[in-house]
Amino acid sequence: MNEELLNILQTLVTSSSPLVIAALGETITERAGVVNLSLDGSITLAAAVGFIAAVGSGSTLIGILAAMLTGALVALIIVVADIELKQDQVAIGFVLTLLAASLAQFIGQSYTRVRGPELPFVSLTFLKDIPFLGPVFFTDHNPLVYVSFILVFATWWWMFRTRPGLALRAVGERPESAFARGTNVNRLRYIYTLVGGALVGLAGAAYSLSIKPGWTNPPAMRGDGWIALAIVIFGGWHPFRVVLGAYLFAGLRAISSAIQRSPDVQIPLVLINALPWLLMIGTLLLVSSGAIERLLRALPRSAQVWTRNILRSDPPAALGTRFEEH
Repeated sequence: MNEELLNILQTLVTSSSPLVIAALGETITERAGVVNLSLDGSITLAAAVGFIAAVGSGSTLIGILAAMLTGALVALIIVVADIELKQDQVAIGFVLTLLAASLAQFIGQSYTRVRGPELPFVSLTFLKDIPFLGPVFFTDHNPLVYVSFILVFATWWWMFRTRPGLALRAVGERPESAFARGTNVNRLRYIYTLVGGALVGLAGAAYSLSIKPGWTNPPAMRGDGWIALAIVIFGGWHPFRVVLGAYLFAGLRAISSAIQRSPDVQIPLVLINALPWLLMIGTLLLVSSGAIERLLRALPRSAQVWTRNILRSDPPAALGTRFEEH
C-alpha cells in the first residue's frame, strides 16, 4: 500500500475513535429513552479533568478513570433531574453543556501548554499482518482506538443478542410494556445513562491524552460533542451505522484539511472549515426528509427491504419522555 495513503487512513481511524466512543455512549443512553444533550461540554470537561489527573498522578490510567467518572457524573445530573426532579431532559442537558464547557476552560487555564503523559502507540502483532486491514486498523494506534473497535461489537451484541439488551430497547421503545413485564424502567435508565456518560468521558480522555494531547484554550475538541449527537441520528441508533458515520465525518475533515494544504485550490478558509458540517447536515436532511424512501421505490422489493433496514433512522419511541411508575 502507498505509504502516504496508509498514513492518511491510519490518521482517519485514530482521529475517529473519540467520536465513535462518544456516539456509542449516546446511542446506549438514547436507546434507554434518555437524551443527554450535554455531550459537547461533557467531552470538554472530561478531557480537562482527565489531563489534569494524568499530570498530577503521572498515570494515563488515572486520567482515563477520572475522565470517565466526570462524564458519568454529568450524565447522572441529567437522569436525576429527569426522574427525581421532573425536569426536562433537553433543557437540563443544554444548560449542562454550557456549564461544563465553561468549567473546563476555568480549571484548565493553569494547564495550557503543559506537557503531560500521553497514551503510547502500539500495534497488535497477531493482526497487523492482515492484508490492508492490518496496517490500517491494527498498526500504530493508541489503546483507545482498539477499545473503540471492541465497543462497537460489544454494544451491538449486547443490544441485539442478549436478554438485557432486549430490556434496554424495550425501556426506550415501550416503557409501559417493559414495566408490565417486571422491568424496573427507571433503574435501567439510571444504569445506561451512567454507562453512556462514562463512555462520553472516555472520549474526552482520548482527546487530551492522545489525539490532541494536552490542554488549550479554547479547547481543541470544542464542537465534537454536537457532531457525536448528529452521528447518532445519522446512524439510526445502531452501533455499526454509528461507526460508519464517525468515519465519514473524519474523512470529510481529512478532505477539508487536504484542500487547505493544496496551493492550487483557491477556496475561502471559512468555507473549507465548514465543509464537513455542511455535508453532515445535508446527509441528515436527506436521511430524515423521506427522499430515501422515494428513491427506494425504484429498487426491486427484496432490495427495498434490505436497503431500508440499513438506512432506517427511526428514534426510540419513548426517547426524551419521562416514565412514572405506578
